[in-house]
Formats: sequence, structure tokens, C-alpha cells
Amino acid sequence: MTKTQQEMIQKVLEFSKRDSRIIGLAISGSYITKSLDEYSDLDFLIVVDDKSYEEVIEERLLIVEQFGTLVSAFTGEHVGEPRLIISLYDSPILHVDFKFTTLDGLLDRVEDSAILYEENNCITKIYSKKEAHFPTPDLQWIEDRFWIWVHYACTKIGRRELFETIDFLSFLRQSVLAPLIQLLLGKLPRGVRKIELDAPQYIEALERTVATHEYESCVNALQATINLYLELREELSQCPIVKKVEAERVALQYFQDLIK
Repeated sequence: MTKTQQEMIQKVLEFSKRDSRIIGLAISGSYITKSLDEYSDLDFLIVVDDKSYEEVIEERLLIVEQFGTLVSAFTGEHVGEPRLIISLYDSPILHVDFKFTTLDGLLDRVEDSAILYEENNCITKIYSKKEAHFPTPDLQWIEDRFWIWVHYACTKIGRRELFETIDFLSFLRQSVLAPLIQLLLGKLPRGVRKIELDAPQYIEALERTVATHEYESCVNALQATINLYLELREELSQCPIVKKVEAERVALQYFQDLIK
């Protein structure tokens, strides 16, 4: 942990203890795993009492201005989290996320954040009511869609929409391949984030799924994506799924006809 990160944590903690509307403060992300480094952001959960929640939500941009030289901040609707304020500070530079929530908002969560402050063990009590659950890949959900996705990628290659192809292959790597690799290795399925650390043995295979803006590169990357998916599906065969055999046959035949 850097000095800048330590100082920010202390500022937010002191503010939370002073403001009577705030009943708890927790921190998530790299802090929990003790893997904070100079590139890490800070992820705070600011727990507000029910009666003051709307008031604090209205003031949240003013609140985050108090913690340093704020150069920009915005709400997190783009990630489906309007309670979130994503902020950037300068002198020194630091990215900090603040999620303002009530106690009930902590019930459905992907992890137990580290508690920095709480009144009357309020966060601890909420955590005891329901366990955190990190969503895992649904293999059947993926299999039901994968071959239609392959056909879609083929049509983009065929039309020479190569930027669209590159983006779509990235989606498959993020949403299918990396989570399946992490599931296989007993890691948290968080997409390509930190995949280099989680799965170094799969890096070469994943590299082959990355395309450049060239027709042949896109074809090869799609083939590599298909090959890796089939390999992972086989490796995960202990997880029962109904294979979409006919969809697989049709999609693969379309791909072969495309590249003849």
C-alpha cells in the first residue's frame, strides 16, 4: 500500500466517524487480498442510515470533494450502479470509487468487504444474515449461445467488418474463455482481469484469440477461440451440460464454407 492510499483511507475513515448519518465504512477490491500496489484504486462502501440515505445521495459529489484535489467524478450508471461515484484525485493522482448504500444494500454482494468502521456491529450483523456470492459461469447458458455467437462472428468476417469482429472476439474472451479458465483453475471468474496472474499456462492460447485488423488474422483468431472453447468444455466435462450438437455442426460448417 502506498502512502497516498493510506492517507486517503484515513481521510475517509475520519469523515465517516464524524458524520452522524454514516453508520459504517468498508473497503473492497485489492485491499481485501492485500494486493494493493501503486496502480490499484480504492473501493469504499459508505453505509448510510435509512432516514438519511436520500440526503446523502444528493450530497455525494460534495462529500467526495472533501477528500483531496478532485479533478473529476461521475456516477456509475454505465456499470449498472448509480449509487457509485467514480473519482479521480490529483496531487498525487489516485482513482477512488465510493459506493453509498444502506445496510440492506449489503445483503446481495459478491464479497465481504473489510470493515473499517461500524456502529453497533451493524455491517457484521448483515454479513451474518447472508453469505457473499461471486457469480460463476453457467456452462449451459454459454453452450446455448456460443454457436450462434460463432455464426455472428463469421458474418462480420465475411462482410469484412473487422473492427466489429475484433470487438466481438474480445467479448468472447472476456465473457466465455477467461471465466471458464478461471472456473477450471479454481479462481474467481472475473474475466480477463488479472488473467496473466491467474492462468499463465493459458496465455499463449488466449493470445491466439486476439485479432488484428486483417481478414486472415480475424479468421485465425476465431478458429483459436473455437478450439479453446471446445478444449475447456471438455476439461469441464464433470459439469453436466446438454451440448448443442446441431448448432455446433451448422456453425462450424458455415465457418469452413466461409474460409474456403
